[in-house]
Amino acid sequence: MSTACDHDHDHHDHHLDAHGVEARLAEARKLCEAQGERMTAPRQRTLELILSQNAPMKAYDVIDRFHPDGAAKPPTVYRALGFLEQMGLIHRIESLNAFVACQGHEHDHDHPEPHSAAFLLCECCGQSEEVMLDLGSIDRKAAASGFKVRRITLEAKGLCKACQ
Repeated sequence: MSTACDHDHDHHDHHLDAHGVEARLAEARKLCEAQGERMTAPRQRTLELILSQNAPMKAYDVIDRFHPDGAAKPPTVYRALGFLEQMGLIHRIESLNAFVACQGHEHDHDHPEPHSAAFLLCECCGQSEEVMLDLGSIDRKAAASGFKVRRITLEAKGLCKACQ
């Protein structure tokens, strides 16, 4: 995905510090509790790794970094990723086969729903940014056709401000 370039890819503005990661984990635990679900240790560790990453993270990177002394069992991580995606805490970026933490909205503990997501993906440094879009016209067209949209993910690829 990355192209060769001669500039620094240090994007601290989108990177969560330890306090920010812990705050997001606490919010995720509240969301799970409100839905009668458990934030198990593997789910929490998976989310922690994704929150700490400054770019989309592939499942095998989560597996490799899961334990300080060795990789996790793949089924454990894949189940955690599926759960976190279902809860709306992470998104899968299809073209990259990678995952990012949801940044697009505040979670409604009583009514969490997957939402439509749009991503700006830098082809140079790999940074991603979730942006909110009004996708009402797609919903209206789908409804007119009798189609029920469950989820929309849009991906726009280009160069971020730092890489231009």
